[in-house]
Amino acid sequence: MSREFPIGLTPPDWLVRNLRPQQAPVNWAAATRAAIAMALPLAIGFATGYPAYGALASMGALNGVIGDTADAYRMRVIFIAIPQFVGAVGVILGTLAFGQGWYAVAIVTAVALVSGMISTIGAVASVSGLLLLLNCVVGAGLPLPHPWWLAPVLMTGGGLLVLALALLGWPLRAGVPERASVAVVYREVADLLASCGSPDRYISNRFDVTRALNQSYDLILSHRARHHGRSQELTRLLAQLNAITPVIEAAPAVHLAGRPLPPGVAEAVRRLADAVETGRTGHPDLPILPLPTTETSRAVDHALRHVASVVAAPDVDPHGVDDRFGRPGLGVRTARATRTVMLSANSWRYGLRLALCIAIAQSLVSLIPVPRSYWVALTITFVLKPDFGSVFSRALLRALGTVVGLVIAAAVLTEVPIGWWDVPTMALLAPLVPVLTPRGYGFQTAAITPVILLVSDILNHQGTALLLPRLLDSLMGCAIALVAGYLLWPESWHTRVGDRLADAVLDTTAYIEAAFGPATDPTARARMRRLLYRDLSVIRTEFQRALTEPPPTGRRAAAWWPLVVAVERIVDATTAAHVRVRHGAAPPSPTEVRHLALQLRELAEGVREADTLTAIPTHLTGPADSVLEPLRQEVAAARAVATPH
Repeated sequence: MSREFPIGLTPPDWLVRNLRPQQAPVNWAAATRAAIAMALPLAIGFATGYPAYGALASMGALNGVIGDTADAYRMRVIFIAIPQFVGAVGVILGTLAFGQGWYAVAIVTAVALVSGMISTIGAVASVSGLLLLLNCVVGAGLPLPHPWWLAPVLMTGGGLLVLALALLGWPLRAGVPERASVAVVYREVADLLASCGSPDRYISNRFDVTRALNQSYDLILSHRARHHGRSQELTRLLAQLNAITPVIEAAPAVHLAGRPLPPGVAEAVRRLADAVETGRTGHPDLPILPLPTTETSRAVDHALRHVASVVAAPDVDPHGVDDRFGRPGLGVRTARATRTVMLSANSWRYGLRLALCIAIAQSLVSLIPVPRSYWVALTITFVLKPDFGSVFSRALLRALGTVVGLVIAAAVLTEVPIGWWDVPTMALLAPLVPVLTPRGYGFQTAAITPVILLVSDILNHQGTALLLPRLLDSLMGCAIALVAGYLLWPESWHTRVGDRLADAVLDTTAYIEAAFGPATDPTARARMRRLLYRDLSVIRTEFQRALTEPPPTGRRAAAWWPLVVAVERIVDATTAAHVRVRHGAAPPSPTEVRHLALQLRELAEGVREADTLTAIPTHLTGPADSVLEPLRQEVAAARAVATPH
């Protein structure tokens, strides 16, 4: 007889989402680098009679392993090197504050403010801000060896060892990750075309296309900005990314038409992906496709021929390729980011939240004699990261991950004596960090905890006496982050999906007016479409994060899901209508466009002001044979979902 859990013991959905491991392939190269980079300094330290120096270098290598997330070699230099040097500044500031009482509280709090503010700039700045504060906290909480420059040099050297290992294959594999990223886009597009007419598969595949396209554009453009357009290979890859855009734009028209494409179409895109990945030029071997007979099939055929010609071309004019984002030079973007951080209410708000929590933690351990109390601030630093997900979820997962990590650490500290046995032990533990990090924050915490405790034991020889204080420190840090960094800030536990959706609806309105305007620059229109789909991808990510919050936040976020889908369908319908007009359909009248724009602006206003969503029937009228009729239906459906009562 089967047994079932009582209803009261069934775990809630938000908890299940938090605990469910994410699917990700194992990065064996990163795991190998972690094992070598973190075990080798320990071996050198024991061999030379300075195990504490080796432990500090191994701790720096752990920082490098955390930042070792980029596939392309050029990006590895940025993602690993820059945060290491910023982290060295943190160690120096922390060392100056060590043992200085309330002076140390002031210094670490000021560093937390700066760390929080720069973390809002982007991915590299986020890791840099993280290491700035982490290393400052370590320097302020541990008696590091003298002179003052020794600890920063050792820790930075450990991080740069990870970078050196990550760059070993660059001479033999230069350009391979960049080509692979573009090829992934082509293969995702092939899957998208194959799923046209299947609602469930199409929506999922379209999201995958947007994500792959965002990642590839970010990778290529970041390199091209430093090369100022001189790299022939990067320019060619950017041209190939731009060339696939018309195929992506044609997909919504095919999907709305409800007639699947011939299988040879998706196969043709997959063969083009193979050519992109290998760098082959010349006429690709594509399957024979039937002659197009409709507006949508003509759009697909025309787009495929264009992609094939771009992939086959051996040379591309570097000055004739648009980046689809209209990005200015690197210096201009840096100055703009700095100005935004200084003037942005969001960056100040997050910086103040983090500084408040760190100030409470540092003050608390100044008043209460807690051994190795820097762990309280370390916990807060990891938990209170806005770009790492929900603060509530991270606090929960941090506590659970710490418990699991302490169990592993207890076995290690009990059975492994300090000495050479620590080297193979570290070689076994270190790879777990890159292997488990993609699975979720709780898994990452479970992997990092025994590694840090092993290094700490080499530095202070406390053995299993470290375990209980570390658990208490982590729980104290989680509690401070939840209260002072979460509950006291209403915007942190109220979902932001509604505001972002309202912004997306307004951007969609501008896109519709540009798509059917009399004198719209095609490049500007393509740029608007890319940015709009990117924004929708961010909204989906924000929605997924909100679902991991406990009630009522997660429940409120779930209520927005129909509108998220409705706005995505509006953008698809707009793109499909534009493709049809470009390939022979009669264009809509300016009156139709103005009427739809008015309805969408009213929708955006209602979404921004609504606390709850109540369906109210909404009817829009217009010519039944108009190319905008499917778009009108989608707008009406969105208004029916989102109109506040």
